[in-house]
Formats: sequence, C-alpha cells, structure tokens
Amino acid sequence: MEDYLIETPSIDYMNPLIRDKVRTLMDQSEDDLDYIKRSYIFVRNDIPHSWDIKTEVVSRTASDVLKNKTGICWTKSCLLAALLRANGIPSGISYQLLTRADDDSEGYMIHALNTVYLKDFNKWIRLDARGNKENINAYFSLDEEHLAYTVRSELGEIDYHDNHADLDDRLVNILMESESIQEITTDFEF
Repeated sequence: MEDYLIETPSIDYMNPLIRDKVRTLMDQSEDDLDYIKRSYIFVRNDIPHSWDIKTEVVSRTASDVLKNKTGICWTKSCLLAALLRANGIPSGISYQLLTRADDDSEGYMIHALNTVYLKDFNKWIRLDARGNKENINAYFSLDEEHLAYTVRSELGEIDYHDNHADLDDRLVNILMESESIQEITTDFEF
C-alpha cells in the first residue's frame, strides 16, 4: 500500500500548487470519501482534456496540469493521484488499450484512469477523470464503474484492470519528448 502513497516525479504532490489545491479541497470536504469525490470532480470537470480544447500545451506532471489548466488522461490521472496521496489516500493508475476511431482503422491508444483505495470499505475502485463530453459520461460510483470508455474486445480493445503506483515509464518518456500534444502517440500494449 505504501507504493500508492509515495511522491514520484509524475505525481509531484509536494508542489506548492498541488498543496494549495489540497487545502482548498480539504476545507470543503466533510470526510475522506467526500474529499475523494470532490477531488475527482475537480479533475474531471475543471481541468479540460487537451484534445478536447485543441491545445498544443504538453502537461508532463500533476503540477503541470494545475499550472497549465489542461492535460491528457495520463497526466490528469497523475493529478488525481497527487491530490489523493497528499491527503494520505492510496491511489494508482490503470490502463486501457482503445481504438483511435470507431473501428481499428487508425490504430490504438493508451488510456489512463485512476485506482483509489477506500479504507472504510476495504476495497479498490476505479475512477476516470478524463473529462466528459458528447458520448463520454464518467462519474463517481462506489458500486459499479462508470468510466469514460467501454472496452470493445471485438475491436481488440483491452481493459487491463491493472493497478500501477506510477505513470508507466514509456508514457513519461513520450511526454518528455513531445513538444506538442499532436506529437503524442502510443503504438504498444501493456
């Protein structure tokens, strides 16, 4: 469980921007569960997905997402993990392999979402803070997942149902080497 509480270069929760947001969210929250929900809603609703707003900015870390006010699913997941870990709530990252189009004609992409440990319920849940838009309606639920994407195995999509303590090194390297969002691609499976 300790691995899901540590600070990493991607999940940089000691950054002053993140610490300030943690304080604000804590002041608004009644308990840990309320804090988790508020943190999730903040990242999902108040931080637009970079593709959705057609920005070129590449946010590489959790604090970059707050500073730039945008990020892709990989770094939005890092931000949610940072907000939770800073408050002692274990969180990780899970992945899905999804098609880029409505079929497999344009290849695949890696989608990231969060895992969160709920100590009062003694279980892990997954939350997807990608950001809602037409045909995407992810929301907070304790009982069943409501993620941004439903995996279509008939198209070769995969839901790994995994739980990693940090953003995958391959994704970190892609972010570091990209000067614009348009350069970001993934051509591998987990």
